[in-house]
Amino acid sequence: MEKGISGKIAKAFLESKLTVLLMIAFMLVGIFSSYLIPREEEPQIEVPMADVFLRYPGATPKEVETKIAAPLEKIISNLPGVEHIYSTSMSGQAMIIVQFYVKEDIERSFVQLYNEILKHMDQMPQGVSMPLIKTRAVDDVPMQSLTFWSETYNDFEIKQLAEEVNNQLKSIKGIAATKIIGGRSREISVVLDKDKMAQNHVDILGITQKINANNQQSQVGHYNANDTEILVNAGNFLKSVDDVNNLIIGVYQQKPVYLKQVATVKDGAEIPNEYVSFGYGKADDKNKADFKSEYAAVTLSISKQKGGDAMKLADKINSKIALLKKSLIPNDIHVSVTRNYGQTASDKVSELLMHLMIAIIAVTLLVMLAMGWRGALVVFLSIPVTFALTLFSYYFMDYTLNRITLFALVFVTGIVVDDSIIIAENMHRHFKSKRLPFKQAAIFAINEVGNPTILATFTVVASILPMAFVSGLMGPYMSPMPIGASIAMVFSLLVALTITPYLGLKFLQAKEKHGEKNSDAPKKLEDSKLFKIYIKLINPLIDNKKIRFTFFGVNILLLVISIALFFTKSVAVKMLPFDNKNEFQIVIDMPEGTTLERTAVVTKEIAQYISKNPLVKDYQSYVGTASPITFNGLVRHYDLRRGSNIADIQVNLVGKSERSKQSHDIVKEVRPAIIEIAKHFNANVKVVEVPPGPPVLSTIVAEVYGPDYDAQINIADQLKTLITNTKNVVDVDWMVEAPQQKFDIVIDKEKAMLNGIAPQQIVSTLQLALTNQPIDKLYDENSDKQIGIVLQLSEDQKSSINAILQLKVISQNGVSMPLSNLVKIVNTKSDKSIFRKNQQRVVYITADMAGDLESPVYAILDLSKQLKNIKMPKGEKINELYNGQPADTDKYSIKWDGEWQITYDVFRDLGAAFAVVIIIIYMLLVGWFQSFKAPVVMMIAIPLSLTGIVFGHLFLGAYFTATSMIGLIALAGIMVRNSVLLIDFINLRLADGIPLRQAVIEAGAVRTTPILLTAGAVAIGAVVMLFDPIFQGLAISLIGGTLFSTFLTLLMIPLIYYYSNKPKNI
Repeated sequence: MEKGISGKIAKAFLESKLTVLLMIAFMLVGIFSSYLIPREEEPQIEVPMADVFLRYPGATPKEVETKIAAPLEKIISNLPGVEHIYSTSMSGQAMIIVQFYVKEDIERSFVQLYNEILKHMDQMPQGVSMPLIKTRAVDDVPMQSLTFWSETYNDFEIKQLAEEVNNQLKSIKGIAATKIIGGRSREISVVLDKDKMAQNHVDILGITQKINANNQQSQVGHYNANDTEILVNAGNFLKSVDDVNNLIIGVYQQKPVYLKQVATVKDGAEIPNEYVSFGYGKADDKNKADFKSEYAAVTLSISKQKGGDAMKLADKINSKIALLKKSLIPNDIHVSVTRNYGQTASDKVSELLMHLMIAIIAVTLLVMLAMGWRGALVVFLSIPVTFALTLFSYYFMDYTLNRITLFALVFVTGIVVDDSIIIAENMHRHFKSKRLPFKQAAIFAINEVGNPTILATFTVVASILPMAFVSGLMGPYMSPMPIGASIAMVFSLLVALTITPYLGLKFLQAKEKHGEKNSDAPKKLEDSKLFKIYIKLINPLIDNKKIRFTFFGVNILLLVISIALFFTKSVAVKMLPFDNKNEFQIVIDMPEGTTLERTAVVTKEIAQYISKNPLVKDYQSYVGTASPITFNGLVRHYDLRRGSNIADIQVNLVGKSERSKQSHDIVKEVRPAIIEIAKHFNANVKVVEVPPGPPVLSTIVAEVYGPDYDAQINIADQLKTLITNTKNVVDVDWMVEAPQQKFDIVIDKEKAMLNGIAPQQIVSTLQLALTNQPIDKLYDENSDKQIGIVLQLSEDQKSSINAILQLKVISQNGVSMPLSNLVKIVNTKSDKSIFRKNQQRVVYITADMAGDLESPVYAILDLSKQLKNIKMPKGEKINELYNGQPADTDKYSIKWDGEWQITYDVFRDLGAAFAVVIIIIYMLLVGWFQSFKAPVVMMIAIPLSLTGIVFGHLFLGAYFTATSMIGLIALAGIMVRNSVLLIDFINLRLADGIPLRQAVIEAGAVRTTPILLTAGAVAIGAVVMLFDPIFQGLAISLIGGTLFSTFLTLLMIPLIYYYSNKPKNI
């Protein structure tokens, strides 16, 4: 046989001492890389987003939209790489979210955005603030949260300690940012008495001016004396409560008026504007018994630097806290680790490495059954070398060890051994036949299968690699899998052609030498059991037309049934199922205008219910502020949630090893009761899980567009009702604020000016009385934070609008006059915010899925049938869009978004990748076999695999997900690989002059063992993935598709090849 490239490569390494050294070197490089590569649970997806904030005091949402949001949207839309622009126009301010295309140069995009906005700020109306531009990155998501709580200390004291601990932690290398949530800060509270102010003839504006004027200190200059320069400072800062108390704020009846005469000055905690509390769940029996209540708490969230190792950083933080407990943190203040993504990353990586080892051992045992322990050892040793080289490539590609990169290795465990199995099995077969000396037999065996193995490997790579080009956020999330798998495949081929022949010659040769005493006669193929079994199966199909057509008919029928299962919803399509996490979040929205205390009551009711769940370890309530965000919250902007009517509950479950239920099942159990509690208080509650894959605004998002915003809101309200009544749809909400009572204070300008009072005085007086904002600061060298001086009225003096308007202002003439004499009260409702997307007004409705059928695809299809029930403005019809916004807003439209859009994009891109795979594989096969017909025969196995895949999903009751589709595409290469080995052997036998029928039968019989081994390796390697919710679909596809189509490949491909090449006269 003529030596091919595979034979030449194998000959160079077959007896070379360098082979062993290379093997050891590769292993060492892999081990070294595994220690250097950072570890995390999920891949770091760059979210190219930026938020732009602008203030326009006094402007209505409509004015903010027309003068700020709309012009800036147009300016930003001209920038290259901008995918979406979202804006929210609120009273007095605007927020614009700019989303760039994935894989855009983030730094350059942000610089361009900043420059473009600043360049056009001269076009903004007077009074608009300079823009605040904040970029968003995945590293903004805290990787660890420490919650400080106590049964004896209050939140003010706990926060002071948390700030001290925060200062200590900042010195740890690898920490990017920290944030303290909860607790009250220190402030100088000046509680004014309206009556005493009136008696002493002072007003709130005058007091503010006097405090500012008395809190000045500056280096005013220097002078020279006696040839020396002497510096001069003037003034004194306010440094204590006594300094503030003894301020002279006016003169009345020729006597000084001190601040302490008209106000109570206190140095202490500010008025609470948020509450954070900590409580144990029923799962922690010991602590739940000792600490039965909820306790005031403060959370310190910590974010890591880009590219940092979450696991190592978490260990450093925990060690530092352990040290601080001995010196700084008192025994009465407890520190609970309420988030530790470093630990979850470590657990996940360890779990996946264990699964990887199980897969390797299982595949090795399979090979041992067919080839003995020596053959299994040859194959086994090739796996760590392949993976070591793959890990080395991960290091240079800046990948981390996470669920995707490690699942890429688990995924290819059964595939990377294929090359070594084929080479080793053929060497084993030729050694057993004893027709040639061992070295010549080895080279002959490698020549026989080496070249088709190269083709088969590149066929599999060609089927996997196109999946790396999925667009959108799902692209960078999933791309490490096809890239990592392709790299591993290429390395497995190199190992199979270099190291496997060396090991095969050493171990398999020894085996045959030990067996020489039994028989020296070459063994005939016809005498083997496998040959006899194969003949009994293939001969009836070749000879009997009825059996043959029945065989083909049954397979075609099964294929049609499997496709029909998608349409009957027996196998449902979903982007990705929920992962099994140790946490979930309860997001509470009370109607606008709800007080902080009322919101706290509702939150406590829900928290008390959650605490009784036997699988809840602990929980943290955040009222008036947002909890530490997850990746989901980063895109949904949960961190911007502020206000007296909002709350979050962060729920931590016991570890996965301590519960049999998936976190998603736990959420489905608790949701109905939580919703019931919320209904009593007229609250909107969403139970939010950490999403699998890229985050979206919600699972279901309906966007309503049109020419009139009020009509859009009306349509959205009706659609919200339809969505609420749709089966399996939960957590329905919309981004339209509930009506909130508002008093417009209309100033009688003529009367005010005639009395010597400027309208600005009245506005400033009311602002100072109601906002509780610092007017100045107290200087304390020992304090890290600024200590604000806050003017405020006591709660009883601002309990009604009429009470507030009893405040007096002093005119230029020195006359004191109550505000009520100068203003008129207009009772109205607050203005609603205006939302826009890509320069079009939009109303958002959001919802989630829970129940028997959790895919948004089917809910949207059901809702599509009900859209005709929406009452439209006269003469208008509703347009429904599934992909892309309306070209204009002359007509009313509903655009479906959220997970549906990601599902559409991913399956579209994977479908395109599948088409590309088919074309590339066909081209490779045509180039190799120089035939247009033979590749078609080989590719018949591809559609056959779909039957096994779909029925596998049906029997296991699993969703057909994006990972299922990845399995289907990968199987295209794997199945064609088997066909290549069959057809190539047929061609070899035909070249030896064997008749076609005999060549087909011999090929089937000879190739059955390696094909069954490789198929078994793929299936067994995939079994460990069945236990991961995300990759279960991939496992089912690989197992079901491989087992079903391998059996058919061994019979159908030779059969079709025989009849397509049989001479017509036979």
